[in-house]
Amino acid sequence: MKLKNLLINLEYTTVNDGNPEIEDIIYNSRKVFKGTVFVCLKGYTSDAHKFAEMAVEKGASALVISDDLDFNVPKNVAVIKTDDTRKALALMSVEFFGHPADELYTVAITGTKGKTTTAAMTAEIFEQAGIKTGIIGTLGIVYDGKTIKTDNTTPESYEVQKSIRNMIDAGCKAMVIEASSIGLKHSRIEGVNFDAGIFTNFSDDHIGGVEHKDLEEYLFCKSLLFRQCKFAAANIDDPNWQKITRDSSSPVLTFGFNKNAELRAKNDCLLSDNGFIGIHFETEGIKELCVDVGIPGKFNVYNALAAIAAVSFFDIDEDAIIKGLKAARVKGRVEPIKVPGNYTLLIDYAHNALSMENVLTTLRQYNPNRLITMFGAGGNRPKVRRYEMGEVSGRLSDLSVITEDNSRFENVMDIIEDIKTGINKTNGKYVVVPNRKDAIKYCMENAQDGDIIVLAGKGHEDYQEINGVKYHMDERELIADILNGK
Repeated sequence: MKLKNLLINLEYTTVNDGNPEIEDIIYNSRKVFKGTVFVCLKGYTSDAHKFAEMAVEKGASALVISDDLDFNVPKNVAVIKTDDTRKALALMSVEFFGHPADELYTVAITGTKGKTTTAAMTAEIFEQAGIKTGIIGTLGIVYDGKTIKTDNTTPESYEVQKSIRNMIDAGCKAMVIEASSIGLKHSRIEGVNFDAGIFTNFSDDHIGGVEHKDLEEYLFCKSLLFRQCKFAAANIDDPNWQKITRDSSSPVLTFGFNKNAELRAKNDCLLSDNGFIGIHFETEGIKELCVDVGIPGKFNVYNALAAIAAVSFFDIDEDAIIKGLKAARVKGRVEPIKVPGNYTLLIDYAHNALSMENVLTTLRQYNPNRLITMFGAGGNRPKVRRYEMGEVSGRLSDLSVITEDNSRFENVMDIIEDIKTGINKTNGKYVVVPNRKDAIKYCMENAQDGDIIVLAGKGHEDYQEINGVKYHMDERELIADILNGK
């Protein structure tokens, strides 16, 4: 594609004229090759303008900059100057990949909590309706049965556009993306006009450091999504919903328990039966449904409402909604694993005291026969985390099974001793089983009817880090091996 075709929606000035054929868009100088355009992004700790000369030496045909360069650029290299190179990367990527978002259903979800779960629910509803769907979010880029890991909830704009194009090539007809406040702040989804934008909730988070300077900026960044959506839906029970959606170009569909919500939940109750735990509720307003959700916790009523609202903008059968919400799962987030026996086995990513307390408090509401928590703690991390995790599990679990996690460069038994320091502040019962597979086996072999067992700490991770080496370890595979007698 010619350079000027990539710049069609970009405001810029020309420093070095030229219109070369562009083979690819690069923002990492190490990946530059002949015939590419190098976009100089400015990050928290580095500035790619410093590597522009290296990019030219490696064969870059064009540079996109926001600052003046400190070397003489050859006349055969086009140089484009713009105020915001992140925005430039986004708009150029949209052109380079041929506006892929226009070719499928698109849903973008923003909010402090619930994005990952709502995305999974929305995607599963689409799938139940026969619409192959991809997801971009916290767990990576997920489509066609594979997961591509990413560093950020909302990846860099080039990766977003490339992924959507790959999804289309794989037969996807819908795409759901988690729109993080940082992703919105850094223009990672700039240039996309989403079919639906969804707001889940807003609370104090991501303030300070390299994220947001204050709560006002955090809220503003989330509100940016609704400038680029055809339709919008928001949680009416969150007091900030109108501020977040103030720039919506269409009337905002509201959901919640509030009597004024256009999609209202009622008659919610907890469900627990033969290994299945979840939530039941009914809806009224724009849809009258009777729903069972296969993810525990009353807060998941809101996530389910958000997903129902999201698909309401498309021609989706109500049966697909009901089936989708019951089948939806989030890898590593209170993820149920089917096992023989009348007990519930869950995998969860809870790896600090706060997340562990949230999970265990939620599961306590199901009045299990026993709540058993298997967990360890990461090595080369503050010891206070271990004390706190031990104390939380000791207080909320009927039995704690202490084992290994990512021990890194520490001795597993030293970490376990620190966890015991915290658990001994409580009256909680515990056993120590240092090997994680043995610990899982212990939990399964000693399970009683009505128990809820939580394997905490690893979640979606498929490795264990020991002495600087990451070894493959997926708890789902370990459970399968145990069931097969391996």
